Amino acid sequence: MTLDPVAAEVIRAIEGILPRAGTVPVEELRRRTLGSVADTVPIEVATVVDISVPGPGGLVGTRLYRPAAGPAVPVVAFFHGGGWVTCDLNTHDAICRSLVRDIGCAVLSVDYRRAPEHRFPAALVDCFAALNWLAGEGAMLGLDPSRIAVAGDSAGGNLAAAVCLMARDRGGPAIVMQVLVYPVTDHRCASRSFEENGDGFFVTAAELRWYWDQYAAPEDRANGYASPLLSPDLAGLPPALVVVAEHDPLRDEGEAYGQRLSDAGGSVTVSRYAGMFHGFYGVGVLDASGQAQAEVATALRAALRVAPTDMAH
Repeated sequence: MTLDPVAAEVIRAIEGILPRAGTVPVEELRRRTLGSVADTVPIEVATVVDISVPGPGGLVGTRLYRPAAGPAVPVVAFFHGGGWVTCDLNTHDAICRSLVRDIGCAVLSVDYRRAPEHRFPAALVDCFAALNWLAGEGAMLGLDPSRIAVAGDSAGGNLAAAVCLMARDRGGPAIVMQVLVYPVTDHRCASRSFEENGDGFFVTAAELRWYWDQYAAPEDRANGYASPLLSPDLAGLPPALVVVAEHDPLRDEGEAYGQRLSDAGGSVTVSRYAGMFHGFYGVGVLDASGQAQAEVATALRAALRVAPTDMAH
């Protein structure tokens, strides 16, 4: 299928605002990325509070969004995208708020250390520290540590997948589901979709390779925690929903990761959104964005065992 016409207009608009990664200094790229976020009325949730949690590399910034529901609320640990380099809690605020609204859960968004100042495994260490904090201290905040899921988009999907691997390897915490939205899973950047969609669909193959150069040293990139698709063993991981876009260089490695999870005995759904591009999930003018968010919410409600009466509408 060809690129959706509305998606093509969105890409043209974004490309008129954002410089290409690698063509401007990192701080300018971050500033321009934050400035590109639409200034819309935020979705109302009951409470939003910033919390610093302990990690091996120092305090990790997080933002906790809560619904109006009562005690023992399930929670999603959310890891934002941005190539491990750009984006932050604010760029993904609307996505986190929509998860609270659509699921009736709490969301802990993690402000992990970014590359190139902090390279692999710093971001992953921070995300895992936040997960451990949720499991150990969440009950004191009215959260249910037995109902924790993880989710992330792009580089955040990479971190969500890696956190699941790390939690399995270290004997916990328990994760009931992983939601991976067009995740980065393979440093080699050599799939057919990289060739087919490497230019003209918002994020380019060249940019993705640049992000890898910022994130991980060459000798670290084949580590399964950096490239989950290359992990030798994908057994014993949480059920997964993998969302991919047809016109995304990362499409094939996302689908390949879903297939490997399934081959290892996991419960996996892989959904490819036709006519869409990398980044479509949070673009409200796209019908497919609403469809993908509804699919994610339905899957997480089931995994987190949220009753319809707990919904935060």
